[in-house]
Amino acid sequence: MIDLRRHNANFCSEHFTKFCRDQDSRTIEEFDMLSPGDRVLVAVSGGKDSLALWDLLIRLGYEADGLVIGLGIGEYSQSSTGYAQRFAEARGLNLEYVDMEQRYGFDIPTGARAAKRAPCSACGMSKRHVFDEVTMAGDYDVLVTGHNLDDEAAVLFGNVMHWQTEYLGRQWPVLEAGSGFPKKAKPLIRLGEREMAAYCIVSGIDYVVEECPMSKGNKHLGYKEVLNEMELRQPGAKADFYLGFLRRAASVWRAEAQTGRSELGRCASCGAPAGGEICAFCRLVERATGAEPVTLGPTRVRSS
Repeated sequence: MIDLRRHNANFCSEHFTKFCRDQDSRTIEEFDMLSPGDRVLVAVSGGKDSLALWDLLIRLGYEADGLVIGLGIGEYSQSSTGYAQRFAEARGLNLEYVDMEQRYGFDIPTGARAAKRAPCSACGMSKRHVFDEVTMAGDYDVLVTGHNLDDEAAVLFGNVMHWQTEYLGRQWPVLEAGSGFPKKAKPLIRLGEREMAAYCIVSGIDYVVEECPMSKGNKHLGYKEVLNEMELRQPGAKADFYLGFLRRAASVWRAEAQTGRSELGRCASCGAPAGGEICAFCRLVERATGAEPVTLGPTRVRSS
């Protein structure tokens, strides 16, 4: 039996997987994330959340490909990519692969050192760029990510602590396409890490268990610890916090998420939306490779 304290319920394996599908379907419908016939690209890491999401979408009848990025973080990247590849191969799904070093000339550890950025900052910027580029180049209708309830509650906690109102506006689980950006959605916002781990176990999905070795010290891990303690004392606290924000407060800042989008120009190097002549990612490429500015063509991906 699988015990979900915040729902005051126990589930057998069969009804638990149905519960997860229902939660996912409800979220997709409520926030108008996907439509029948949409071509969906799933950002896959090899972890429980993204693989469970991909599995759920396929079971719900969506046409969904995967995208995994080779970040060059030693054995961890090799292992996590392997889980994603084996998942796709076993189910006959299309998984596109972009290798950071081969494509852009640097890996994440090198990029973080060269740019003097925290590893998670350099990694996040790089992944967002590649996700957007592959989604647009592949003519996908929407990019979906495996951000779960725990992730979104932790980000919201940090944004509220520092009153980062622009980021509060971006916490709406759907960002519509526009100004050179693809549509993005987070269908797992009603399901937490524990539920996703249980879903993978009962569904026979193998995933990388280890945390990224470069995530040590990430402030959001600290926020998760605080929220986990609250959840122990008051089951449902995370859901009340985040879902309550969406229902009662998110609309206050949603307009800020669009502020400046229409005024963005195009990066002279890669053509992505940029606030200046060169986008932040291409500046990272220049610092990491020690090269003069170069023009980056469309990302080439290969299927595993």
